[in-house]
Amino acid sequence: MLMPHPDWQFCWQLQFFLFGYITSWKKSGYPNSCPSKGFVPRREADSYIERGWVFVDGERVSELGAKVLPIQKIKLHNMAQAQQSTQVTILLNKPVGYVSGQPEPGYKPAISLISQESRFQGDHSTRQFNPAYLKGLAPAGRLDIDSWGLLVLTQDGRVAKQLIGAESGIEKEYLVRVEGTLSKQGLRLLNHGLSLDGEALKHAEVTRQNQDQIRFILREGKKRQIRRMCELAGLKVTGLKRVRIGKVKLGELPLGKWRYLRDGEEF
Repeated sequence: MLMPHPDWQFCWQLQFFLFGYITSWKKSGYPNSCPSKGFVPRREADSYIERGWVFVDGERVSELGAKVLPIQKIKLHNMAQAQQSTQVTILLNKPVGYVSGQPEPGYKPAISLISQESRFQGDHSTRQFNPAYLKGLAPAGRLDIDSWGLLVLTQDGRVAKQLIGAESGIEKEYLVRVEGTLSKQGLRLLNHGLSLDGEALKHAEVTRQNQDQIRFILREGKKRQIRRMCELAGLKVTGLKRVRIGKVKLGELPLGKWRYLRDGEEF
């Protein structure tokens, strides 16, 4: 059992520490960097602690209410690391007409496209498809029903947290076809100066590709953000395709096909 520490006011429950909620400690005087930041998502953290797969300063901890300090060394058992390595992340070229999350009346969820038959022939991963992988597979971010392109589905909470967590700054790149005239002032506003839902949008990188196509690079993901931004600039979106998330590109992945995230491939 972990003993009380004189700096108890800076302690935090272990599962929250593993989950990465240590931003409040930046004012405590302890080092900001920590090897466990973003280690595992909350649900996995709870499971690992209950199974006794977590060690603090070499001591096994199995109580969810255990306290730790940012300066203490946390290590996962090999079994936990092995379980993490079995979690799959899938890249799908989602067609128009499929919803990324919960299905809507008359439409199918994007996960229904994941099968052995729809796997991209150019996927050279040695991992075989198993229908059991569909369990716990969830979209890490949205892609509107009337948009197409790269969608990430994952079992790995670390990937989800990286892509859609509150502190995520991962770039997402889109090619957008529009109707209307984009003025210089409109282009400036698309890059910075617009607000949605009462909040100022983060800086975007928006460039004109040709008369009817614009490239967007965003670091946030509000609902139907690009379409609403374009409306504010006097434009109507007629087509929207996501081509990149972080360092991962859609590339040659055909429409309606999927592949595994490759070993060593990072967002």
